[in-house]
Amino acid sequence: MWKDHIERYEKELISSVIPFWEKHCVDREYGGYFTSLDRDGTVYDTVKYMWMQWRIVYMFAEFYLAGLQKERYVELAARGFDFLYEHGRDAEGRYYFALNREGVPYMAPYSLFSDCFAAMGAARLHKITGEARHAEAAKSAMTSYLERAKSGHSALQWDKSLPGKPRYRSLGHYMMMANLGAIMNDSFGNHDFDFAMEDAVEAVLGTFYSPEHGLVFENMPASGEPDLASSLGRQLNPGHVLEAMWFLLAYLETRPGSHEKIAKIAEIIGNTLEFGWDKEYGGIYYFMDALGKPHLELQHNMKLWWVHCEAILAALYAYDLTRNEKFLRWFEKLDEWTWQHYPDPECGEWFAYLDRRGELTSTLKGGKWKTCFHVPRALLFAARRMRKIAALPDVEN
Repeated sequence: MWKDHIERYEKELISSVIPFWEKHCVDREYGGYFTSLDRDGTVYDTVKYMWMQWRIVYMFAEFYLAGLQKERYVELAARGFDFLYEHGRDAEGRYYFALNREGVPYMAPYSLFSDCFAAMGAARLHKITGEARHAEAAKSAMTSYLERAKSGHSALQWDKSLPGKPRYRSLGHYMMMANLGAIMNDSFGNHDFDFAMEDAVEAVLGTFYSPEHGLVFENMPASGEPDLASSLGRQLNPGHVLEAMWFLLAYLETRPGSHEKIAKIAEIIGNTLEFGWDKEYGGIYYFMDALGKPHLELQHNMKLWWVHCEAILAALYAYDLTRNEKFLRWFEKLDEWTWQHYPDPECGEWFAYLDRRGELTSTLKGGKWKTCFHVPRALLFAARRMRKIAALPDVEN
């Protein structure tokens, strides 16, 4: 079984997804990348969104580190770094949310995740090059991200909230802490950021997870009790939960004595898949309400590419670490639905946005929220995890 799956995932990555981005995303005139790409790769907007830009730096560095050792991948990552490091920061070192094509600031640095992805991309590039400026960029962005996250006011002066709005802790922050801490540790060869992953494990299992509901909430009041009186408090994001869970499993499998926590996270993955799966049309919902009440997000019942990428990884990690056949069945179910709906064999890469029935709502391959990230990461990491399950060596290219 695994051999066929591995070959399909690796072929899609190497022959379809990477070539699409390598051919179409590079802005050879000004630097950085185009991410607003239509089905055939044509550019439909030139705004450079910082999350998307740094994710490309990260992925091309990751391709090289994964054994797809083509020097041009390092060059593509380094060129993007140069543009972003020169143009992307304000006077206090915070990364803007967006630049225009030429590199002029387009949108204020209100999102701390711009710093998060800058740290991620620069750290992976540093692991390859060993250059001091790549290390400095990663560490300064990480410091900025941690300070802003700790303050509880991540949007700073651009926060539109007023005293009447309750303050919640956000799952997204702890999800990224788990992943970013691991990337920083591996890239610098130390354990300086173990605390970030430990904090993430503690927060997810101790705060965001509700034993009463068997689910992980997206927003949690300081009290640690779900706010069931509001739509924001009842919000569930299955994709975020599943992504966070495989991040935590990737960390815990390296930590002795983590059996109980691994079992609990696997249970959460199973609960989330059961709750989030559309029993009528298949696929996983984008947003959900814990009590089944109307959702404020009108796109709540759409089926998005990244949710299914993360679900596949969560199912594989859960199966590998528990060997519970339930997760193997979930992987097969997710794999079948995902590969039926998202890949584009004609133009390469994957579609992103489907309605509840699984029909395309847009032909874009990249935009404000989609870039060279979730799809190639899922293909690369899923193939790697399947090789581990099947005890096969890593791919060599």
